[in-house]
Amino acid sequence: MIQRLRLGTVAYRVHVPKWSHAPTSGAGAAEHGGRLNRPGVPALYLALDEATALAEYKQLSPLLPPGLLVSYEVQVHNVVDFSSGYSGDWDELWQELHCDWRRLWFNERVEPPSWLLGDMTLEARGTGILFPSQINPGGTNLVLFTEALVEGDMLKVYDPDGRLPRDSSAWE
Repeated sequence: MIQRLRLGTVAYRVHVPKWSHAPTSGAGAAEHGGRLNRPGVPALYLALDEATALAEYKQLSPLLPPGLLVSYEVQVHNVVDFSSGYSGDWDELWQELHCDWRRLWFNERVEPPSWLLGDMTLEARGTGILFPSQINPGGTNLVLFTEALVEGDMLKVYDPDGRLPRDSSAWE
């Protein structure tokens, strides 16, 4: 179930202005945690198509806050391919991938079970997880644990004209 994303895989993310100067860092998700990463673990959440990236970005509000759509060229080894969702071949914990992690963590202060999936992936030397989008049926997301990337992996922002900000001063 571990696979390699080949060179030339394109992924997308809509960045909030605060993090658009560091589009490969995963620092935003490390600050508060995310679906598959606990606080302190850098993770970059991407989508494999633009519609899914936009749907994921605006999932918390019908109003669209300022954002910047960024595309990436990705080649990574050791990605857990959960893109087809749960079946009996998977550990039962994988059924918890789409738990309401925000409610559990921010409202109830309970550790979301989905964080254990990220922990398991990292312990197995995985660099990321492909998983189905709950917001955009048919869409696929990719979380990359940026500090777990190894030699031969590539995460490259497509910015041929250098339009992305170089620091956060433009947004402060």
